[in-house]
Amino acid sequence: MRAPRPPSGRPAARRLRLAGLLCAGLAALAGAPAAADPLPRNELAELVLPPYSLGEQVDPRGIWTILNSGGAPAGHVFQTEPLAPLPGFSGAPIDALVTLDDQGRFIDVRLLSHNEPIFVSGLGQAPFHAFFEQYRGESISSTLVVGTPYGAPDAASSLVYLDGVTKATASIRIAHESVLAAAHAVAREHLQGVARPPAAVPDPDHDEPLTWAQMIEGGVVSRHIVTNAEVQALFAGSLWEDDDPGVDPEAPYLDLWIADLGPKSIARAALAPDTLRELDAFREISPHDEPILLIEAGRHGLVSEDFVRNTSPDLISAAQDDLPVSLRDADLHVELAEGAPEGRAMILRTDRRLGFDPSRPWTLDLLAVREHGSFQPQVGTRTLSVQHATPERFFKRPTTPKPLSPFAEALRGRAVDLGVLAVGLAGLGAALGPGMRRLAGAPVYTPIRLAVLAAVIGFVGWWGQGQLSIVTVLGVIRTAWDGGAFDFLLYDPFSLLIWAATIAGFVAFGRGLFCGWLCPFGAMQEFAHHLGRLLRLPTVEPSPRWDRRLKAVKYVLLAGLIAAVFLDPARVETYAEIEPFKTAVTTGFQREWIFVAYAALWLALGTVLFKGFCRYVCPLGAVMAIGGLLRARDWIPRRAACGSPCQLCRVRCPYGAIEKTGEIAYSECFQCLDCVTLHDDPRQCVPLVLAAKGRAGPLPPRLRPAPRPEPAA
Repeated sequence: MRAPRPPSGRPAARRLRLAGLLCAGLAALAGAPAAADPLPRNELAELVLPPYSLGEQVDPRGIWTILNSGGAPAGHVFQTEPLAPLPGFSGAPIDALVTLDDQGRFIDVRLLSHNEPIFVSGLGQAPFHAFFEQYRGESISSTLVVGTPYGAPDAASSLVYLDGVTKATASIRIAHESVLAAAHAVAREHLQGVARPPAAVPDPDHDEPLTWAQMIEGGVVSRHIVTNAEVQALFAGSLWEDDDPGVDPEAPYLDLWIADLGPKSIARAALAPDTLRELDAFREISPHDEPILLIEAGRHGLVSEDFVRNTSPDLISAAQDDLPVSLRDADLHVELAEGAPEGRAMILRTDRRLGFDPSRPWTLDLLAVREHGSFQPQVGTRTLSVQHATPERFFKRPTTPKPLSPFAEALRGRAVDLGVLAVGLAGLGAALGPGMRRLAGAPVYTPIRLAVLAAVIGFVGWWGQGQLSIVTVLGVIRTAWDGGAFDFLLYDPFSLLIWAATIAGFVAFGRGLFCGWLCPFGAMQEFAHHLGRLLRLPTVEPSPRWDRRLKAVKYVLLAGLIAAVFLDPARVETYAEIEPFKTAVTTGFQREWIFVAYAALWLALGTVLFKGFCRYVCPLGAVMAIGGLLRARDWIPRRAACGSPCQLCRVRCPYGAIEKTGEIAYSECFQCLDCVTLHDDPRQCVPLVLAAKGRAGPLPPRLRPAPRPEPAA
């Protein structure tokens, strides 16, 4: 076999042209939009629910008092954006108006503004407004979580659940954390009448050798014992007084050790080396979380049988300064260091940005639960409160207050989906990498490909809501320009994993991994193409010249959308509707008829024009093509005869991604592997057919591919 010809300068020139298009879009940058100012007094006064009225401003960040019907101060009203500017998926914060009474109860919470793509024109505004209405009457002293209770519906729990919105969990989480962060900030500074100093953080420079015995002696860890007799006294005189018979009164019901693992000296003394390494890795991705170690050697057991890992514990809550401290399981396997007590151990985490100060005393509340009756038993609870304080020498306190950083936490309940997706991505990477030629040469390759695309539509698209969108790219651009944090990306770990695979695919394959294998709407278009062939519909194929012109449209649209981020940010979500992804995948065609008709039009057009939207219009495809410039190698096999004289692969390529020279235009390659199948098939590849016959020279007529029509000059 002859050595492959060296590549010409055309791919390099093509990359420069694509990079130039991106630069052209970025050249439209104007000044970044400023953060929204608090509402003026006259507008705010109209939003205060009667019988309350607006009082005086007490904080330049837009915090006002409210007055009752008698004119006396009764609480505060404020906006969440100035106090907790956590960016949403568009890069812009979700702004809500919150009214708290002087006891810390929510009088009213209502949505003011947002740019969350799923609600702008997907699910509509009504579900988002309805979510905020659930806060009314609840207290900030309660542990409010979004989701549904696990276990039996009548199980004892310290949590108050708010219903989320299906298909919008990430946006709902961002909204919830915005409300809580802003409300807790107002409560700490105004409801108690004292502005607290900035929360302490573990001092990375403080390092001292410790053992478990030394930590006990120095009060670094605390032990709390509650006997069965003490618990019995709490239930005395109640319905559940006689529901715990046959136990030793002096034996411990609760034998609890508490240690704050934020300081590295304490963590090193408390944990085995493997767990310590796992904790260090956890802190790298969650630097604002304070890990708390609990070891329980009594009967309590810390959690119920229905507890789900990586969620808020149902029998445990915490408070500091009479305000709740949000606790969540860190989902770490715990092995203790030598000398530590035996018992059930778990590590909880809490976010310091929501007001927790690990250097000051705080309270841990544990529910003691009893049941009366055997059929549909009545559940009774009593609260066991213990206090813990870690010596302040392990911490440092910022000298100046810092604004709240965005809350970064992966979505709860996606562990199974993420596991299935990770396995699928690994299998797909192996099949398209080392196993590519074996896959392309399989006799049933087309059914295999269609099965993968069907899984992408069903699991990645409709079930997992993993359709990547240009909206995320525009949100990242805006956040980068505004100098914000990218924590909002972590609210959708499913899509984030697909983004990671896509970016890795840039290096290995170019744009083809996502556009050809992972895009749900692209998969729908491919099925539309097969439907058209089944119905024997005519095909429409632009001439090579028009094909080149139309392929430039997506880059123009991308440049326009990037410009809109800076020139008309309020309408970016509307402009992004050029993508039918939200209609076809995110909402499953459950939208206004105009959007459904638009998405259906592209699918109908796909029956006669092969993947027309992907090839010519998709702005996300333009991003993928530009990202494909990172490609480290030309992975599609070629021969010296490819392009001269053989043109079979070029003629058969449905994407027009092969030049006359036989070179692959990777910016337009969707990794369908059709050309790989032809290249390795001795019955179809012309050079292989000729080599098998021991001849060379002009191709016989039956092997000459029909040329594509060239347009008139």
